[in-house]
Amino acid sequence: MEFRIERHSGVAAYQQIAQQVRQALRLGHLSPGDKLPTAAQVVATTAINPNTVFKAYRELEREGLVDSRQGVGTFVRRSLARPGAAGGSPLREELRTWMTQAREAGLDREDVAALLAAELEECYPRAATPPVRQIEDR
Repeated sequence: MEFRIERHSGVAAYQQIAQQVRQALRLGHLSPGDKLPTAAQVVATTAINPNTVFKAYRELEREGLVDSRQGVGTFVRRSLARPGAAGGSPLREELRTWMTQAREAGLDREDVAALLAAELEECYPRAATPPVRQIEDR
């Protein structure tokens, strides 16, 4: 697994690493027992501070997704993969076909991202946040 850090995204590097691991777990690219890259390997490819890697791995460990073994490494504990998200699944193939059609229609990456975000919000709305209660002056 190789991490990509978007320095101007506004998202902390440790959060980007944790999210990329979660995504790899969802897509079946990582499975229980797989070893994550060492902090030294991540630092060599991304030029970030080793503590940033450790922070990401600790977050994933708190979520029960990985186990860190002193002197041995960090290993995947459980998967997040669902059958419809795996490579070669009918849903994945339909999405790939749609993406090809979108590109052929002249849509760029931002257009596709906007369409996906809009449909995602419509089909999977986020739970409404409760209203903030006003504190009365006494």
